Amino acid sequence: MILQASDLHAGYGRIPVLHGIDLELSEGECLGIWGNNGMGKSTLLHALQGHLPATSGQIQLAGRNVTGQPAFKRARAGLGLVPQGRQIFPGLTVWENLVMGTAELANGSTQATEEILELFPRLKGLLNRTGGLLSGGEQQLLALARCLCGGPKIMMLDEPTEGIQPSINEEILETLKHLRTTKRLSLILVEQRRDFIAALADRVVILQKGTVRTQVTPAELLDMADIQ
Repeated sequence: MILQASDLHAGYGRIPVLHGIDLELSEGECLGIWGNNGMGKSTLLHALQGHLPATSGQIQLAGRNVTGQPAFKRARAGLGLVPQGRQIFPGLTVWENLVMGTAELANGSTQATEEILELFPRLKGLLNRTGGLLSGGEQQLLALARCLCGGPKIMMLDEPTEGIQPSINEEILETLKHLRTTKRLSLILVEQRRDFIAALADRVVILQKGTVRTQVTPAELLDMADIQ
């Protein structure tokens, strides 16, 4: 397993959110995470990344216990996060945003930036434009490209289609499929759109009130009613 969480608990201050999460991710696999708002999906990603400390349980990355490690060490070990809301640097150019992504590499090389741009041709003509002037879809492409510039083995995506036009959603989907095929990139996908998850995920974990309710196939997800 490239990533494993065992009996993971986390929350905000005295407010617990995750209650004993168990999940596993294999190399090259896409794991979908689905649930209604407030079920702990984003909290789970931030706990795995290290932005939110685990109150108990264990997180292993490629067989190593990283539970107490800070986020930058997990990033350098190959764990990347594209957060909800994109969180690009609006005052920096597209190129500068991409170079910031390479800061996660131990050697600080920017060679990855040129390579990643080949996957995102829409960004090539926008390199000198500041991030804040991009459309929402362009910002999402930039957030994806910036994460990939750090050379992750696992990329976690939090609501990548939120507020994005359908044409760019299709670009994102095809790019992620390409990366899985060519780079064996492992993905954890938190997404409200069931059709998007079903088109990419191998299996789907359903979160309910901070616990894993069940695991389903993508086809079963499409047939499910909402959970409370």
